[in-house]
Amino acid sequence: MNEQITVEEVRLVDEEGEMKGVVPTAEAIEMADEAGLDLVEVSPGAVPPVCKILDHSKYKYELQKKATEARKKQKTVDVKEVKIRPGIEQHDYDVKMRNARRFLEDGNKVKVTMRFRGREMAHQDIGMNLLKRMQEELADLGKTELHPRLEGRQMIMVLGPDKV
Repeated sequence: MNEQITVEEVRLVDEEGEMKGVVPTAEAIEMADEAGLDLVEVSPGAVPPVCKILDHSKYKYELQKKATEARKKQKTVDVKEVKIRPGIEQHDYDVKMRNARRFLEDGNKVKVTMRFRGREMAHQDIGMNLLKRMQEELADLGKTELHPRLEGRQMIMVLGPDKV
């Protein structure tokens, strides 16, 4: 900005947005002072660098406003959890599936956790079959990001939405 620009010549854009061409830096700073504005380097990587005559504080404010607006429009993907057990009854299973389906439709990931207690550990195949069934039924809404795997006494699977 202004005197901090060390190059000899700059490509100048005035306050109306008109291209003035390549000008010596000192002359560009004088033109900015006459207009009561600042000379700001907007594209330092170009040869010669592109500088614009504008109000620096207003420019910074507008950049900050754009960044805030971009953050507002950004969609965060949450991970929702559905917990089940190997001996789950049909109605309870339907409720869990309905919740998982809703989570995927809302654009969230679904972590399905199957807990094994006591002797249920001897029948991990029942749990695996149940998770595979869930995976097949939810295939139209999302893809499997983490296939079912055993971690301690829990079997975990993560499903992600197709469209993010």
